Amino acid sequence: MEAERLIEAGRQALASSRGAPAVMAEAWQAQALARAVGGQLLRCGPAELRTEARGLGDIGGPGAAVLYHPLVPAGSVRASQLSEVALVPQALEALGRLLGDVGIALVGVACDTEEEQLYWQCIEAIDAVDESVDRVHGMLRRLAEQERERALEQERDGPYGVIRGPAGFVSGPS
Repeated sequence: MEAERLIEAGRQALASSRGAPAVMAEAWQAQALARAVGGQLLRCGPAELRTEARGLGDIGGPGAAVLYHPLVPAGSVRASQLSEVALVPQALEALGRLLGDVGIALVGVACDTEEEQLYWQCIEAIDAVDESVDRVHGMLRRLAEQERERALEQERDGPYGVIRGPAGFVSGPS
């Protein structure tokens, strides 16, 4: 499934989650999706994104293949359905919004809980989400820089590029 569709499904699931366990499970789902997107971009994405993509794929777990959480039923991990990232900038923007929503939801859970263990789980999850958001923003900055460079090059060289080669004279009709 395409990344933007999975991200939107995650946003809807997060919005409808009620209670700390459901929010924690959705936070884990979002982080698993961020790792999967990072892995996809590392393997198939633009070369200039590979370093940040590797970092995104490594956040929040001992490896990008970690697909288990006690509150997520087996077989219902959205990240495992990722097949493509069709429009990289749009997918990264959507992922950034999802992760931002997750961070806000986790802050709410941390503020509402009286359980010390849950509080610290939320703090660790918030840190992982913040690091993921930083990676996503870094990739978006790189893409924007690349687009600016292309625009400047086209402006400098004209819409058809630079035409090089020896000058030749065309003689008119005789």
